[in-house]
Amino acid sequence: MSVVTRFAPSPTGFLHIGGARTALFNWLFTRHHGGTFRLRIEDTDRARSTEPAIAAILDGLSWLGLDWDDEVVYQFARMKRHAEVASRMIEMGHAYHCWCSQEELAQMRESAKREGRPMRYNGYWRDRDPAEAPPGVPPVVRLKAPQTGETVIDDLVQGEVRVANEVLDDMVLLRADGTPTYMLSVVVDDHDMGITHVIRGDDHLNNAFRQAQIFIAMGWDLPRFAHIPLIHGPDGAKLSKRHGALGVDAYRDMGFLPEAMRNYLLRLGWGHGDDEIISTEQAIAWFDLDGAGRSPSRFDMAKLTSLNGHYIREADDARLAGLIGPRVAAIVGRELDDADGARLTAAMPGLKARAKTLNELADNAAFYIRRRPLPMDAGALKLLDTAGRETVAAAAADLAASNEWTAVALEERIRAFAEARDMKLGKVAQPLRAALTGAGTSPPIFEVMEILGRDEALGRLADASGNEAAGQGAN
Repeated sequence: MSVVTRFAPSPTGFLHIGGARTALFNWLFTRHHGGTFRLRIEDTDRARSTEPAIAAILDGLSWLGLDWDDEVVYQFARMKRHAEVASRMIEMGHAYHCWCSQEELAQMRESAKREGRPMRYNGYWRDRDPAEAPPGVPPVVRLKAPQTGETVIDDLVQGEVRVANEVLDDMVLLRADGTPTYMLSVVVDDHDMGITHVIRGDDHLNNAFRQAQIFIAMGWDLPRFAHIPLIHGPDGAKLSKRHGALGVDAYRDMGFLPEAMRNYLLRLGWGHGDDEIISTEQAIAWFDLDGAGRSPSRFDMAKLTSLNGHYIREADDARLAGLIGPRVAAIVGRELDDADGARLTAAMPGLKARAKTLNELADNAAFYIRRRPLPMDAGALKLLDTAGRETVAAAAADLAASNEWTAVALEERIRAFAEARDMKLGKVAQPLRAALTGAGTSPPIFEVMEILGRDEALGRLADASGNEAAGQGAN
């Protein structure tokens, strides 16, 4: 059997972290088994479904690298097919029309509540003659569910789960206006799309029993169900916005890499021994549902951030420079040119080891791209006191005479400069750092000087020392 899975979000908001994990698990399971991963947009709730939400879902999946196979299926466009199945179920004796009014249904619920019974439809029209229907009242279509025995789900994560049929009522399949309900639409679409495995959150487990009854009534093969425990916050409570239940786009904006998000989401509810760092290629090779846990996982922003730092350190320098380019441009207030891009790429080895997000990386890289004169932070201003400016001016004059502008050569020259004046290297390097970066901390200062280049470095030293002669040495 060829595996076919689906991710079926409702476009009523952003692609949240739980939905992203569901999509990832489906995608990995499919890729592991060499199957087909389908995307279905369940947009039948016309009042809440929006085009921006659909775009956000597609964009979020694309950013995560979760490519889907075949065309996107839009559930609303298949309403006629759903209604046809409901009609067929009536013909087969597995569904019936119900003319109960909202007032009658409310009375049923009240009576059940008073008598301590489950508040559900009592089957009033289940076996009545449609000739008794009130005139002019459009009916709903209800499933004629089995009233004895059990419905059994052999779940690939939860194990065998049973429910007594007597506690499941005759649910609505078609509303009075002829529109299908979620339960019917999902089953018809899963059948028509050839879905073999339904992998989703365990908040859908109760739905699985009802959906299984439709599959069985139609004589269709049941897909294999796998219900994954939900994600909780660090405090064990249901994940909410205060815990980090944001849209995938928010994590992108915060500077997380898609490969870090994939690795982190994979470990939320799935494990392979003690492995924490798992590449996407390795995840595809290893992933199967026997690695999914039965307990809720806990979202940990600190762990995600730390993992992102690992992937930043492993990332290609040119790619990182391209990713932070727009962020740096926003910081410095101008568009970057090719020279700026080249400088950022050259700076990545010295910067990425200290950053855990792209935003942090961009903040740390911005000094390379800023126009002169540089803004100075408090630490830099403290270093550039009178003595500091004098040191910078003297060192700049010495550096201007250098014929070789490499980190190694520049370090040798400044060491010789310091020794000749009986100064410790730090007493020279620190004010140089302040002058060149506008801050008291930075990557190794001689590396900074090489990346900035002779003209830019000497110009910044001149700005900081007030020594125009030093700046002219850059020409």
